[in-house]
Amino acid sequence: MIDDLQPTPDDRFTFGLWTVGNRGRDPFGHETRPPLDPVDAVRTLSTLGAYGVSLHDDDLVSPGSSAAERDAIVARFRAALAETGMQVPMATTNLFSHPVFKDGAFTANDPRVRRHALRKTLDAIDLGAELGATVYVMWGGREGVECDAAKDVPAALDCYAEAVNACCAYIVERGYGMEIALEPKPNEPRGNLFLPTVGHALAFIHELEYPDMVGLNPELAHETMSGLSFHHAVAQALWSDKLLHIDLNGQVPSKYDQDFRFGAEGIRDAFYLVKLLEDAEWDGMRHFDAHAYRTEDIEGVWDFARGCMRTYLILRDKAARFTEDPDIKEALAVAKVDQLGLPTLPETGDDRFERLRKETVDVDALAAVGYGHERLDQLVTELLLGAR
Repeated sequence: MIDDLQPTPDDRFTFGLWTVGNRGRDPFGHETRPPLDPVDAVRTLSTLGAYGVSLHDDDLVSPGSSAAERDAIVARFRAALAETGMQVPMATTNLFSHPVFKDGAFTANDPRVRRHALRKTLDAIDLGAELGATVYVMWGGREGVECDAAKDVPAALDCYAEAVNACCAYIVERGYGMEIALEPKPNEPRGNLFLPTVGHALAFIHELEYPDMVGLNPELAHETMSGLSFHHAVAQALWSDKLLHIDLNGQVPSKYDQDFRFGAEGIRDAFYLVKLLEDAEWDGMRHFDAHAYRTEDIEGVWDFARGCMRTYLILRDKAARFTEDPDIKEALAVAKVDQLGLPTLPETGDDRFERLRKETVDVDALAAVGYGHERLDQLVTELLLGAR
């Protein structure tokens, strides 16, 4: 029963410290919630059934902390992880908040800024490795442009690639066993960001020195912002064997980056996404990169976290019912979904193209065939609405 669904660590649900720690600030208003201690976040998420947390370097260690302060903070955090059994599967770096990155980090015109960004990133990789992270996410939050005259885009992409290559080399030299996941986004905070979609990022990876170490961290809101289908983007990442991590949230197409609770918007695409991940038996983290509404107090934050996990579990249950439903099975057969698994050239041999040309088909009869998509789509609608 759906009412009995409760998250457990086996579900591999994770949250960023910046998600539950989001204080409700927006461009027009100040914070509505007090700061959340990362240790308290770990302990409470553990009681809710989460598997772990992810973090930016600055989420845990405040900028400007001394080496001794840094070590004390990390030791206290690691004690909370050990106490709860929570994990840190992913780490990343904040290369977007400080004004020094206003023209970019890895793609800033000034090489001094680029070197500072690289040093900060290497330190964050060290922190992630110390906490056990196996995935390092790179979101180029300031890697972009408003004034096109001020940026040589091919040269900027060279700089971007140089930085990713350097980080890969560093990981190899240190023996960290970590992979890098690029996170695409079309715009915001810059007017136009480099590597705006999964497709752009996949092409970029093939130009790197360590393409086997680099994959993707697609985010639902980011693809949806530009009107694209997120589950299609994730499917291509899976098809390319490049899905290393994933960010789940809710988003209205063509809006600013909203980071709503998973399933709060786009429930249909969320369903197909969950079905895709579960059918693929993907073993990565189900990571929620979202935050509670600005209206909420701290209890509302935990309601938000519960809601993200519960919605995923409900949709996972719906995906199982989709597979078992006899009417949906029949409709899938009418749509010939299973025939996509058949080869277009079913036989091999030197004469296969000649045999293809000799095959005759009644195109008018084929054109008259109906595929029953209306019925199939309605059945999915009824499934999601609880009528099946």
